[in-house]
Amino acid sequence: MRNNRFTIHPKYILIFFLIICLLLIVTSYKFKENYSPIRAMVGDVVSPMQRGINGVGTFFTKKTELFTSKKALLKENKKLQSALDHANYENKILQQDKDELASLRKLYDLNEKYSDYNMVAARVIDKDPGNWYNVFIIDKGSKDGLKVDMNVLAGDGTGGGLVGIITEVGHNWAKVRGIIDDTSNVGAMISKSTCVVSGNLSLSDQGLLAFSDMEKPKEKLKIGDAVVTSYLSEKYHQGILIGYVKEVKEDKTNGICSGYITPTVNFDQLETVLIITQLKEKLEPEPDNN
Repeated sequence: MRNNRFTIHPKYILIFFLIICLLLIVTSYKFKENYSPIRAMVGDVVSPMQRGINGVGTFFTKKTELFTSKKALLKENKKLQSALDHANYENKILQQDKDELASLRKLYDLNEKYSDYNMVAARVIDKDPGNWYNVFIIDKGSKDGLKVDMNVLAGDGTGGGLVGIITEVGHNWAKVRGIIDDTSNVGAMISKSTCVVSGNLSLSDQGLLAFSDMEKPKEKLKIGDAVVTSYLSEKYHQGILIGYVKEVKEDKTNGICSGYITPTVNFDQLETVLIITQLKEKLEPEPDNN
């Protein structure tokens, strides 16, 4: 069966359309005045469409620019936040270093004040529940030469002074009982008169210690008089500052004085302490010559 389908070569189609385009160009140029109404009508139809298309294009362009700007701002904000976090971290480290330096300076000053004694520094690593460091643990022990009954001092507070005494020792830790503890009693002196300084946790809330059993002093006690450990104390070395007289009460019947003391150590924020590594020698009774 023969195929009688009519076909046209593509090059003839191309030539045909080229001729049509040339004729339209020539006709449009030669009779442009006659086509003005048509161009105006086409312009009226096409112009709104162009404005609409341009508006849509502008809208998406602005949105794209906004998205790009937002993305850039978020990236920049992330960098700035990272820099701020790093600066805050560095500031905290510097503040910690500053606080530690201040604490070490206080310990150094305290060590100079009691230079007659050999001392070792330690950090507080734990304490009994509550706000006060009445019983706490330090990070030095028998391997560092610490023993029970060694005196403990601190440089915090108003000049620093006596904190307490070691009651238990492990290989790398030791337990300290503070002078504010209810079970603590320290032989002390105010001026030339002896007394007993007692711990009392209820008084600690007021930042005070109590003293008692003082016979009527030879010199009148004054507010602000220094209170130090007594030579009569069995376990505490003589002359360690405890605090200053806050209030004095006198029982006129028996002439016994008592009162309150402001300690020189802040017992609510102990971090580092000094331990006197010499035990106090036991007082020997005077020989009877009779």
